[in-house]
Amino acid sequence: MPVIEPVGATVPGVTHHLADVNGTRLHYVSAGTEGTPVLLIHGWPETWWAFREVIPLLAASHRVFAVDLRGFGDSNTADGDHDEATSAEDVHHLVEHLGVGPVHVLCQDISGGLGFRFASTHPGDVRSFTAVESTLAGFGLEDLADVNRGGSWHVGFLAAPGIPGMVLAGHERDFIAEWAFPVMTGAKGVIGDEHVDEFARTFARPDGWRGTEGLYRSIFTDAGQIKALAESRPLTVPVLTVDAFSAPATERTFRQVTAGDVTSVRFEGVGHLVAQEAPETLSAAVLDFVGQVDGGR
Repeated sequence: MPVIEPVGATVPGVTHHLADVNGTRLHYVSAGTEGTPVLLIHGWPETWWAFREVIPLLAASHRVFAVDLRGFGDSNTADGDHDEATSAEDVHHLVEHLGVGPVHVLCQDISGGLGFRFASTHPGDVRSFTAVESTLAGFGLEDLADVNRGGSWHVGFLAAPGIPGMVLAGHERDFIAEWAFPVMTGAKGVIGDEHVDEFARTFARPDGWRGTEGLYRSIFTDAGQIKALAESRPLTVPVLTVDAFSAPATERTFRQVTAGDVTSVRFEGVGHLVAQEAPETLSAAVLDFVGQVDGGR
């Protein structure tokens, strides 16, 4: 895993890497030298930087990896599919590239769908699955697009091919700082300006919204795929659900798609972006969970 110089922000003890997998180039970071591997997958509007405070806490006892999904962060934004299924295969190929599988995988927000696809179709890659503030198409995610029933306008907007990049060009920071983060977090100003700058930097790249468009469009093109997969290949590894602002959506969703054990926790007073808002609380829950999984293997 050759080390590269970081393009943007970094934290002590983290190294940056590039991996050519599945027809794209992914940027990821790693930390820690011992213990079972943990793979962290960000949500929206995020990159690996969402886990900046979680990584050191986990890396004290685990090998930790955090990836920028295709079309996000400093990963490639080239032509090609950026949908949920393609990103799930990216993760599978990344785990093969790293040669550390099976991994404890954690998904936050919109990455829950691709994480479920990855864990369901490649169960040998996965030790455990943690879903943070997440749901799936066919199990409630599509309801977020229904503005007549409490959904949000941004779901359809972000899914429209080419529209976010056209409309938000030059206003990436404004959109994230003045709308997205205030709506999604539990306390005003919990995500500092310097962190907003880092996220905005990556969305301001050429085609920097392509990953976002692909994942959100998958909500509308799912056509029952996730439900069919859940029926034929439910998760069999231990599952942890973490709910906060959206409780009990995560627990309710993943209990329906899991054939094995499910552990559920709920964080009071925390918004949607748990890894950024409550990194210590989240890390403690994850460490306890993966410790129990490792101890039982």
